[in-house]
Amino acid sequence: VKIKKLEKEIDDHIDRHPDLKNDAQLIASIPGLGMTTIARVLGHIGDIRRFKNAKAFAAFLGVTPKQRTSGSSVRGRTVMSKTGSTSLRAALFMPSMVARRHNPILRQFADRLLATGMAKKAVIGAVTHKLAHLIYGVIRTGKPFDANFLSNRLAIQDGI
Repeated sequence: VKIKKLEKEIDDHIDRHPDLKNDAQLIASIPGLGMTTIARVLGHIGDIRRFKNAKAFAAFLGVTPKQRTSGSSVRGRTVMSKTGSTSLRAALFMPSMVARRHNPILRQFADRLLATGMAKKAVIGAVTHKLAHLIYGVIRTGKPFDANFLSNRLAIQDGI
């Protein structure tokens, strides 16, 4: 009962603020993200527009790849940089798994990485990174997610 009440209060708060409501609707257009994750992202980040670019936003979340190197001869495997909020990264983990299956762009991206031999957990990390870029992109442009965005631009560019 208390959880439902708290969820309703969060939804009401988002609905009362037009900018937050607009941002939530834009993020909700990305397949794989639900209102719980959207509320956590908006609650932790605030205004996403304060970041200079999607790369800075992903770095703030701590979902960027980090190479382990030591000197010139020893090379370690690439891991996820854990500089950001642990709870926010955890909140994006399950949506990344859902988006990997249901988001056409991320499905194709993940399948390509799996075909190259990348580990499944590393692929989920890469999908999380790409998901952060998509969140930033829809907020920054003010346009909802469009799976055909790149193919539309290529068709125009190629004169098709």
